[in-house]
Amino acid sequence: MFDLVAALLDFSEVALIAALLTFARVAAIVGLMPGIGEQFIPMRVRLAAALAFTFVVWPLIDATPLAGEWPFMRLAAAIAAEIAVGVAIGLAFRLLVMALQLAGSIAAQTTALAQIAGAGIAPDPMPAIGNILVLSGLALAMALDLHLKAIEAMVTSYQVIGFGGVMTGSDIAQWGVSHAVRAFALAFTLAAPFVIAAFLYNVALGAINRAMPQLMVAFVGAPAITAATLLLLLLAAPLILNTWSDTLDGAFAAPFEVPR
Repeated sequence: MFDLVAALLDFSEVALIAALLTFARVAAIVGLMPGIGEQFIPMRVRLAAALAFTFVVWPLIDATPLAGEWPFMRLAAAIAAEIAVGVAIGLAFRLLVMALQLAGSIAAQTTALAQIAGAGIAPDPMPAIGNILVLSGLALAMALDLHLKAIEAMVTSYQVIGFGGVMTGSDIAQWGVSHAVRAFALAFTLAAPFVIAAFLYNVALGAINRAMPQLMVAFVGAPAITAATLLLLLLAAPLILNTWSDTLDGAFAAPFEVPR
């Protein structure tokens, strides 16, 4: 009888420590995750989402390696390691959202529509095109079962780095730089139609100005580039969002993979 009680107490202690460590990693990921981790989402909602994800992920993780004594210093070090891993994974996802913001800023700058429209879904003011793309991308991601992909990514992360595992400095540097490079490359790729259209517009404007110097080409070109940008946004937005969504799915499917 007493042996059974002792075994039950040992099991409950391991389960409690596993839940605590799981929450540390999951909460860090949720705090930076697209959609749920946005600044306009209330903190209580994000905390509730982190707890909900923890209750789903926790039973799926093997807690056998956690058996043994857990002094305070070991527990504190394990929690810090879990938070660090969660922040690294969350930043990889957050960089993709920033890539969408940067793509909107590049498109607005090149097409002379970069008037700041005020704070939107991001804490910093963004051009209207950036707000449209980011809001549309987040809505698309949530509609495509972002929460299920996030759960899969969280469970996969424990297969690569278990409880209390750490990443070396060289690995973090290489992995972080690769994700940053991918974010900037993706942003320019998504904004490429607007960059090409702006280049052709400026070439045409220069040719007209050279042929007819007396014509105020700016008064003719400004409405034309505005209308062309809005039409191009209507036509290119589905392809932009589809490309971004596929990249986000790849990041969730392999959270520790180094982008090429």
